[in-house]
Amino acid sequence: MHILQVCNGKVPVLKYGGTERVVWWLSKELHLRGHTITFLVPEGSYADFANVLTYDPNRPIAEQIPEEVDLVHSHIPLDQPLPKPYVVTLHGNSPPFLEYDINTIFVSHNHAQRHNVDAFVYNGLGLDEYGAVDLHTKRNHLLFLGQNRKEKNLKGCRYIAHKTGHTLVAAGAEKKKQWFDFQRDSTVYKGMVGGEDKLELLRHNKALLFPVLWDEPFGLAMTESLYFGAPVFGTRYGSLPEIITSEVGFLSNDKNALVEAVKNLESYDAKVCHEYVCDNFSAKQMADKYLQYYEQVLNGQTINAHKPKSVLTKRFKRYKF
Repeated sequence: MHILQVCNGKVPVLKYGGTERVVWWLSKELHLRGHTITFLVPEGSYADFANVLTYDPNRPIAEQIPEEVDLVHSHIPLDQPLPKPYVVTLHGNSPPFLEYDINTIFVSHNHAQRHNVDAFVYNGLGLDEYGAVDLHTKRNHLLFLGQNRKEKNLKGCRYIAHKTGHTLVAAGAEKKKQWFDFQRDSTVYKGMVGGEDKLELLRHNKALLFPVLWDEPFGLAMTESLYFGAPVFGTRYGSLPEIITSEVGFLSNDKNALVEAVKNLESYDAKVCHEYVCDNFSAKQMADKYLQYYEQVLNGQTINAHKPKSVLTKRFKRYKF
């Protein structure tokens, strides 16, 4: 099958870019299974296993599809159906009451339910890109992995680290000047990291702190941490309750309950965390599920019975922590 992957971010991504990495890993896995891949992506992208076409945001996607393509997988929301069989993946959250294409797939069950449908595929990691994992390595810090935005709740992570006496490393975040911040901050700020620098932080991570204050669509940082054997401690919003089981982490919307749980982080088995991701959240599992959806539209069926529509959630009222 010749598959066109459409994305409005450059590939491969070197630092921040969860969507682009997922698109890359999915495409590589499909290529390994014998499918022909063409990327329609911004200028500056490259791939040694696929054809690369330059995406023009000023032209309709329908006009940029090569004739020889069998199926289009767009990672950009569509406002019109395409002339070829197609699916769409919505990777992020959106304002309430927006309607999406009938062939839209979401990245977790919760994400789909918040759009009144059931079609979803969990994001999978390209495990070969993470290198060897030593589950017995020395671990010396808690990790925050993400941008310093309110919904990611770096402040909550600092609170937990301070109360438990652990060093917190904030990867992806820059320190912001706060005029009225009375919380002692001994966080090690790393800014945007990628490649070997990011892997080194993951290898020596004791646990990922993920007390998000919004409905997280998926949360790639969680599966990355678990792959390296480190449990996840977070809130119960969005996808977290369906991804983080009691064997690999602890969830609570009470920051003091999270503090007590982190004090017992040594009770989690690194091997269990690692194998959980290998068994459930790799690019192989992701490709398996997407291929089922591809087959569905190639047979003339739609992904959903009706168009997905985003619903109003507490995300727009701010969750508390």
